[in-house]
Parts: sequence; C-alpha cells; structure tokens
Amino acid sequence: MVANDTLRLKKSKKQHQTMDEKLNTLRAGVLGSNDGILTVVGVLFSVAAATTNQFTIFIAGLSDLIACAFSMASGEYASVSTQKDTERAAVAKEAELLKTNFDDELATVQKFYEDRGVTPETSLAIAKDLMSKNALETIVEVKYDIKLGHYMNPWDAAFSSLFSASAGGVFPLVAMTFLPVAWQWPGTIIAVILSVALTGFLSAKLGHGLVKTAIVRNIVVGIITMFIHYYVGQLF
Repeated sequence: MVANDTLRLKKSKKQHQTMDEKLNTLRAGVLGSNDGILTVVGVLFSVAAATTNQFTIFIAGLSDLIACAFSMASGEYASVSTQKDTERAAVAKEAELLKTNFDDELATVQKFYEDRGVTPETSLAIAKDLMSKNALETIVEVKYDIKLGHYMNPWDAAFSSLFSASAGGVFPLVAMTFLPVAWQWPGTIIAVILSVALTGFLSAKLGHGLVKTAIVRNIVVGIITMFIHYYVGQLF
C-alpha cells in the first residue's frame, strides 16, 4: 500500500507546485534583491567616497554585484537542499514505521483530529479512512506538515536569488556610474530608497506582515548602510 502511494505521487509531483513551493521561490527572490541592492550600494559608496575615478567605481560595483548574486544563489541552494533532505528523511522514516508499527501511526492520526475537537469515535473513523486510502501522505502531513511529493526545489530558489540579486544591484550601480556627476550621489540615494521600499512592500505582502513597517524598516536600513559605507570610504 505504501509503495503504491509513493509511486503514484512520484508520477504526479511535477504536475503542479504547491503554494508553499511558489512562496519559497518568491521569498528567495525578494531577499536576493534586497541583499543585491544593499551590498552593491555599500561597496559603491565606500569606493566613491575614496576616489572619483569612474572606472574604478564601476568595476568595484560590478564585481560586488556578481559576487553577491552567486553567493546568494549558492546559499539558497545549500539551505533549501538541506530542508529537502530533512523532509525526505522524515518521509523515509514514516514509510518504515508504517510497515513495522502501523497501529501507533493510526493512533497518531486519530489523536490529531481529537486535538481539533472531533470525537474519539469520529476521529478513529476518519483516521482509518485516510490511512486506508493513502497512509504515507496522511501521516507525513499530520506529523510534519509535509505535502508528499512536493519538496522545496533548491534550483528554483537558487536561480530566483541569482536573478533578483543581480537585478537589485543594477539600480545603484547604474545610478552611481552612468548619471551625470552632479546627480550621482542624490540619484543613487533615491534609487536605493525606492528599491528597498519595493522589496519591503513585497516581503510584507508575501509574509502577510505590516506593509508600512516593512517599508520603513527597509528604508532605514538602506540609509544606515549608505551612511556607514560612505564614512568608511572617507576614513580610508
């Protein structure tokens, strides 16, 4: 029974993504974009405060943009891969328990519904029905809130982070290196504030948080980042 459940889910797991999978990819994108903006502007402000050579400023910013993008991507890949491995290990453990200790697994599902206010008799009936139809899917969802066959994809998160970190870093890089000299500093500051405000808005929407708080927080962090790196450049 467990083997049949697993085989059927393997065939169907690529047909559609769950909401959690989509949100994980979007989360990686938003975080990557925010980091791309702040790390690149940090380097740009430090270098631009120390030298007026436009080529030096551009190369420093571009190098940091590339390094940040690949660093974020590799970090996301490693993080999500670890999560995926943990989920798979939990599923394998439950598959074995279903073979060796089915009654306890059934009792776990029954208790799950009892804890939600369902009577013991009805809980047992629900548990038996679910376990007879798809035992492995039922137990991993009850115990770990894992949707069987829908593991987080580390490549999706990595590419999302790579692209968004690169895109985020482009805003301050373009502003600092291609605007007229008189507009370089104010133009970069405006570009950063608008960019981090957007990532704050998106992160709040994705996480169902307070939009105004997220935007203000990101703007404050962005301003502090620019302030610190400017004076680091001035110091050296």
